[in-house]
Amino acid sequence: MKGILIFLVVFGLLVFVHEFGHFIVAKKSGILVREFSIGMGPKLFQIRRNPTTYTIRWLPLGGYVRLAGADDESKLDPGMTVVLQLNDKKEVVRIDASESDMPIEGIPVQVTKADLVDSLVINGYENGDEEKPVSYHVNHDATIIDKNKTELIIAPRDTQFQQANVWQKLATNFAGPLMNIILGFVVFLIWTFTIPGPATTTIAKVAPNSPAQTAKIVSGDKFVSVNGHKTNSFNDVSERIAQSNGKPLSLKLEKDRQTRTVNVKPTKKKVQKQTFYQIGVQGQSDNNLGVKFKRGWDTAVSTTGLIFNAVGGLFKHFSLNKLAGPVGIYSETSQVSNMGFVYILAFLGMISINLGIVNMIPIPGLDGGKILLNLIEIVRGKPISQDHEAIAELIGFVILLILIISVTGNDIYRYFIK
Repeated sequence: MKGILIFLVVFGLLVFVHEFGHFIVAKKSGILVREFSIGMGPKLFQIRRNPTTYTIRWLPLGGYVRLAGADDESKLDPGMTVVLQLNDKKEVVRIDASESDMPIEGIPVQVTKADLVDSLVINGYENGDEEKPVSYHVNHDATIIDKNKTELIIAPRDTQFQQANVWQKLATNFAGPLMNIILGFVVFLIWTFTIPGPATTTIAKVAPNSPAQTAKIVSGDKFVSVNGHKTNSFNDVSERIAQSNGKPLSLKLEKDRQTRTVNVKPTKKKVQKQTFYQIGVQGQSDNNLGVKFKRGWDTAVSTTGLIFNAVGGLFKHFSLNKLAGPVGIYSETSQVSNMGFVYILAFLGMISINLGIVNMIPIPGLDGGKILLNLIEIVRGKPISQDHEAIAELIGFVILLILIISVTGNDIYRYFIK
């Protein structure tokens, strides 16, 4: 149960932050955001703050943003009956197209023709009486209640995503992955302050019956060099010990401004089939705020670099085992949840950066595919036709669907069957 809860929080936060990036930049760019949803599935709660409807849905897995666009227009089909509310100017300000048993108060109209994008007009028969044809102008900011009983603002053409300039579309598409990467950096900066500072070359503790104790190394000793190689950090010491292969090391130590040289032979230790060497010392933590901040930043940067390399390696040597879907993320989250809060933070930071980078892969259907189309538009000096864009997105959707099914099947086999 604990693993499921943490998975929902981690996965939900990643998707929410991603969609929030699209949401905030779209609004700043003048693109109509019709709905911002937290969760998926049936609607639990909704509130409208012009011009956006905010919804909470039953399935707590991320969320989504509905931008006004050609594929998200409100359409009224001829023959359907709607209820219209008018303002003092006799303009339609609210349309109930839910066809529910409890419609809003207003005028029932059987639609013969409607355009909620360009001319903003609804034609039809009042109360279904063909002897009473009516024509109403629709207010630019009118709302419509769809069949799911979600009330959204209509999407006139001037508010649609396609009408924004290419730089606004590029910024909107890029904002989602960027927010995931930013979240990863923020999480790593929080993580670094939840654990002791990085180890220094000054020894804080010597393990009993260890090679270091045998060599009379004591707390307060400071590493100056290992086998003649100067040590500027505890990582330098660890690397030299790891490279020793168990051979004796010459350590130059300093304490109270006096230096001495001792010889120590590292012991071999095996953990989970991995062999490493140690002498039994623990470095003193540096809890300086600047040092901790730098470690968090450097960890985030190095994680970003590793993920970029991994994505590049995926194209060179593709393998489903290098990918993980929701099932794989759930399995990893369950394992990490048993290791403590610090590990959960580090995992969240890593997976968030990973999601941001993977989403920028130029495959139609991902944000990277949309960004690629935006860049092509910049080079061409004119937009790609909606037909060609739709074909590209369809191809990308098919590729992604096949990939998701393959990755999910492979994850189930790896984590629950194998």
